[in-house]
Amino acid sequence: MKVWEGYTKGVNLGGWISQYAKYDEEHFRSFITEADFPEIKRLGFDHVRIPVDYPLLENDEGEENPLGIEILKKAQEWCHTYGLKMIIDMHEVYGYSFDPLKKEMDREKFFYDEELQERFFALWSRLAKAFGDDPDTVALELLNEVVLMGVADAWNVVVSKVIDVIRKDAPRSWIVVGGVCYNAITSVKLLDPPKDDRIVYNFHCYEPIIFTHQGAYWVDGMPSDFRIGYPDSLEKYREESQKYARDLVGALYDRAVTSIGPEFFEDLFTPAVEAAESFGVPLYCGEYGVIELAPMDSALRWFHDIHGVFEKYRIGRALWNYRGKDFGLVDPYYDSIREKIL
Repeated sequence: MKVWEGYTKGVNLGGWISQYAKYDEEHFRSFITEADFPEIKRLGFDHVRIPVDYPLLENDEGEENPLGIEILKKAQEWCHTYGLKMIIDMHEVYGYSFDPLKKEMDREKFFYDEELQERFFALWSRLAKAFGDDPDTVALELLNEVVLMGVADAWNVVVSKVIDVIRKDAPRSWIVVGGVCYNAITSVKLLDPPKDDRIVYNFHCYEPIIFTHQGAYWVDGMPSDFRIGYPDSLEKYREESQKYARDLVGALYDRAVTSIGPEFFEDLFTPAVEAAESFGVPLYCGEYGVIELAPMDSALRWFHDIHGVFEKYRIGRALWNYRGKDFGLVDPYYDSIREKIL
């Protein structure tokens, strides 16, 4: 399978200019600073994935907010200084968010609304103009986690259009494209063939969700005291997953999956690997990780198993998350297993 050179082992900078508690310039300038970039390099990472929400880039009327570009340009400068690459991940746009805590969000409208899409295209046009001259350092990820399975075809249409917009000013930048059902690996095969040779197929892997997100307050129906180890029987995992939305836990019910353990990831990854190989595109995992509430010995076994399959197929990936957001690698709860994960 084609390998995405330079994007082998990365880490997300979530909670910085995306999923922040409130719009606060002091937070944006202090949560992540230049000092973090040599530390990220020291930890053995070769790139950072930087989620960004649209209010840093434009206001609700679509007028440009220069703060977002300023911060991303600083990150680009620090990547050059410390030998890292970066992905600009459009985590939330005007008219669409994956965020499960935004209960009133219509997660279908964006994919059929031309006005919302024009805003999306204009935003990407600005980013392409700002970063398209540095394709060796900066990659562009179109949109984080399309939630609904039913918009798969409509999303492919939007992807085709926005790639054309980006290519006007960023002809050689890598463009990262994910599928539906929260970027599920099972949806990679639903993506259209790549438009050119600088496209990456992207997925997220928090499977099994009830393990990696056990006790998570943002998962509908998840008890705060729910705990489960890894591995355990497929039957137990399926039984415990029945109370959750199928588009969130559906990978457990994929016919290819036969057990929980190293073979679980092998079974899960194979169709996506085959799809990527057939189209000659790199396969990349933009997010994966385990919540701080999970038993650390189980978390380490999970990391061991998923890393084994990443290495087997030479799949680049970015750990969620560097700091905070209940998954922070450098936070105290990972002290006992951090070096083994690395």
